[in-house]
Amino acid sequence: MTQKALTLIFFLTVLFSVAQDSGSEFEKYPVFPECENESVHNLKSCFNNTLQTFIFNNFKTPQIVFDENYNGQMVVFFEVTREGKFKILALDAIYQELKDELERVFDELPKIQPATYNARPTYTQFTLPIKIPLQPSDSAEEATNVREIVSLQRDKSNEYDQIQNLGYSNEKYNSNINIPLSHQDYARIDFYMNQVGNNAHTAQRPFTYKEVNKYFDMEARDTLLFKNKTSWFGRNWWNEHMVSFKGNGYWFTIDPGVDLQLGKEADSDFDYTYNNTRLAVIQGGLGKNLNFHAVIYESQGRFANYFNRYAESIAADGGGNPAVIPGFGIAKEFRETAYDYPLATGYLSYSLGEMFNVQLGHAKNFIGDGYRSLFISDVSSPAPFFKLNTTFWKLKYTNTWMSLRDVRQEATIDGAFTTKYMATHYLSYNISKRLNIGLFESVLWDNSNDRGIDVNYLNPIIFYRAIEFSTGPRSGNALIGLSAKYKFSDQFLMYGQWIIDEFSTSDVFGGEKSWKNKLGYQLGFKYFKPFGIDNLYLQAEYNRVRPFTYTHNTIVLNYGHNNQSMSHLWGANFSEFIAIARYEKGRLFGSAKLIFGEKGFDFNTDEDSFAYGGDIYSSERDRNADTGLSVGQGNSTSIFHGEFQVGYTINPSTNLKVYASLIYRDFNPQVNTATEFKNSTTWFNFGIRTDIFNWYYDF
Repeated sequence: MTQKALTLIFFLTVLFSVAQDSGSEFEKYPVFPECENESVHNLKSCFNNTLQTFIFNNFKTPQIVFDENYNGQMVVFFEVTREGKFKILALDAIYQELKDELERVFDELPKIQPATYNARPTYTQFTLPIKIPLQPSDSAEEATNVREIVSLQRDKSNEYDQIQNLGYSNEKYNSNINIPLSHQDYARIDFYMNQVGNNAHTAQRPFTYKEVNKYFDMEARDTLLFKNKTSWFGRNWWNEHMVSFKGNGYWFTIDPGVDLQLGKEADSDFDYTYNNTRLAVIQGGLGKNLNFHAVIYESQGRFANYFNRYAESIAADGGGNPAVIPGFGIAKEFRETAYDYPLATGYLSYSLGEMFNVQLGHAKNFIGDGYRSLFISDVSSPAPFFKLNTTFWKLKYTNTWMSLRDVRQEATIDGAFTTKYMATHYLSYNISKRLNIGLFESVLWDNSNDRGIDVNYLNPIIFYRAIEFSTGPRSGNALIGLSAKYKFSDQFLMYGQWIIDEFSTSDVFGGEKSWKNKLGYQLGFKYFKPFGIDNLYLQAEYNRVRPFTYTHNTIVLNYGHNNQSMSHLWGANFSEFIAIARYEKGRLFGSAKLIFGEKGFDFNTDEDSFAYGGDIYSSERDRNADTGLSVGQGNSTSIFHGEFQVGYTINPSTNLKVYASLIYRDFNPQVNTATEFKNSTTWFNFGIRTDIFNWYYDF
């Protein structure tokens, strides 16, 4: 007996899951040429026998099955089309060699007569489990009887029993799900998205897997990192999602996650710092165009003293709310010295063809190519939003509508936080294969006069500044911006942003440094693979924002949400230089970040209670002067922040990482006050986290 006969399978069961135009069962089975003379009642048996025989005679068991002494099962979900062709829809097997071999066999299957319904050709779908290694049956008749018994049992089962896992095959990489905002991961993506000649638009973030897939095969990259694990625990810990399921027309994954940090701050009153976040991530797809993603966080933590002071300085109104955790939201007290801060995020993403993507949810957004953004950033708490992305020709146009909150005491009405709304436009245009420009516009308005969502701002192509002017000078706060990016080569590019909150030509060119010149700009560079070193990424960025930018003379129409800035973490009245280096090799990664800045704070004393333009929640009416305003005015403070991190990616599918970090921060104001005083921090952290959002410690 040949080796093939000794190693070949067969426990083969053809299970039917039929879908046709009418939704009823087809009246005639697909017909192989060998079955053309059979009666209608025998076509099912003939189809099964012929398919079994073909696979039996053509399938060559890969050598790895014998080397690994593997005993298991592979499952193929396939279709016989209206044209009578065999088409694999999904294939699940432990080894790629098994998938390749079965695909080869299916490619050799002949074109047959399709099934019919009401005398018209229709498609039919089948689920085929195959035991590995293949083993010959005693006879073809016995094999047929086994299949028929299973099929009859199947026919008698109820709908619940007919639900089968067709085998998840990394559908997320071709979906409309957003790639979680992580600077380390986006640095890798940036290189491929920014190749000269690409028509990618890189400022509107987060990206979807589908749009990145055109330029970078994330699935292949992650798969290359997989470890050779065959046990359930080994595969789910090192390579795969914890729970995955794929049915006919839908799929989903479920993963538990953590963000566990344990640290030590030098010269602290506490023995240790910590963060204890448990989370669950569920994502999936319904049909080809609708995807969903949701995360539930439950967190408690205590951080370095400077972080705790900042969190408490932006606390929400109301008893029991001692802090707002930056990037998360309102926290309550936990064991007297720590905070409890739950959070839930989620969204639906629907694609209308290749041009339109619509998202509705509660999450973060980012506009820009830099580490910071002067337009929209991910430094604040998640917010409810509706977003429309339109992509065609050399353009990508993003419209976003958001609901924000002002949680300060002075903005609280009858114990309820004040709601305000924000609408933004961002048009990205690839002028050439190297040059991109972007036009940004946003407007904020509150719910005064029970205004609610102002229909004037629902128009996706209208000019907001004109609407703001026509509805009254205090009805909204509009900003405009300009961005640009130039790719000198595949490795080197320059980017920038210019934000205009208010622009008075006479004041700008009058040279008196008027408070009305509420402007800011950003200039940055990215260098990929410098000195020929693969996977090394360098970035330098300078940001400068004049006093009173993002503020307003109406109490709630500042550019903030949950007492945090919607753009730059430092608000306004600052200048900042950032240098970043990132590197990865396989599952190892590391980064270094240095920030040198100057920011002007208010003095907040009985002798000097003026606003100097650094706090975006202060009122313009309380300004210190009308002219002579310069960046860093007030209590001028020099800030240095150094952050260093090394880590290891445990699971590339879930982005679970273990890491160690060191932060050194020096804060040196001109005058020590109750809220701003000279201090230095050395903070060491060790942790394990599911990296699906950015922590910012550099304020």
